[in-house]
Amino acid sequence: MTPVKIAVMGAGLIGKRHAEHVASEAGATLCAIVDPSEIGRTLAERLGARWYRSFGDMIAEDRPEGVIIATPNQLHVANGLEAIEAGIPAIVEKPIADDLAGGARLVEAAERASVPLLVGHHRRYNPMIAKAKEIINSGRLGRVLSLHGHFWLMKPDDYFDVGWRREEGAGPVLLNLIHDVDLFRYLCGEVVSVQAQSSNAVRGHAVEETAVILLRFASGALGTVNVSDSIVAPWNWELTTGENPVYPQQDQGCYQIGGTHGALTVPQLEVWSNRDKRSWWEPLQRERVPFVPEDPLKLQIRHFCDVIRNGAAPIASGREGLATLAVIDAVKRSAATGTTVSLG
Repeated sequence: MTPVKIAVMGAGLIGKRHAEHVASEAGATLCAIVDPSEIGRTLAERLGARWYRSFGDMIAEDRPEGVIIATPNQLHVANGLEAIEAGIPAIVEKPIADDLAGGARLVEAAERASVPLLVGHHRRYNPMIAKAKEIINSGRLGRVLSLHGHFWLMKPDDYFDVGWRREEGAGPVLLNLIHDVDLFRYLCGEVVSVQAQSSNAVRGHAVEETAVILLRFASGALGTVNVSDSIVAPWNWELTTGENPVYPQQDQGCYQIGGTHGALTVPQLEVWSNRDKRSWWEPLQRERVPFVPEDPLKLQIRHFCDVIRNGAAPIASGREGLATLAVIDAVKRSAATGTTVSLG
């Protein structure tokens, strides 16, 4: 079968990674880079793709079968609407929008036009997460009662030399925690209420640097999430999973999920349980569940091709991305007001 023609909009850090994965995927062809900068032109030349300054310029000359939108957050809705109007399936990087109203407008436009819209919550494609979901759904943990997630790491001072990273909306809640919240929804179901507190006590920027969050799930399970980009520590997805080789991998965990019959650690996929009677007096047994690792960004590209060519149902749909953004919005509102925020 002829490879699927995919264009990438945005030549920043994540856009570059997407373009490289498309270019190396046998079932896809990187047909274009859309970015007005010289960085975009250079990336296109290196990967053997055409370079365009705008989506309109590309469409006037060559129509892709799919587009990955990795432009700045505030452009996601406008760029996504361009793709939908052209009838081209799209992956929009997370967050789907920088506010709920824009995200809803984008999702509803895609649904009206019957154009597939996906969101770049690529961790859902990680085989380790697929195995964790299988463990939870199998009932091995019993009824899930609680989960805990850690995102502690240190972003160096020079990270904030870029002005927008010091402004509201650029903190770890929207940029980083959104991935974790999406996985918690994927693994444990919908969040119905949120309580949160945040702080910027160290750097004093307009944006938060530390937050502590309580989640209540529709199932009755409770979750706690502790997030900071100002703590030197190994307990975060980036440093524990080995998903992105630029981070030095550590032999630690980032999530724990507990149920009436057992508990699960991530990313180790260790299941802790009692052999016979469930009791704190009884010995615990630990089983590490095997899985075959594979780059989730690569798997996301393959899935996108399957959606385009075969009509496969999106794993991380626009509607899912919007639901995750709603939880993040509730976190920010709760931290600002000091109240519990309920989700519809």
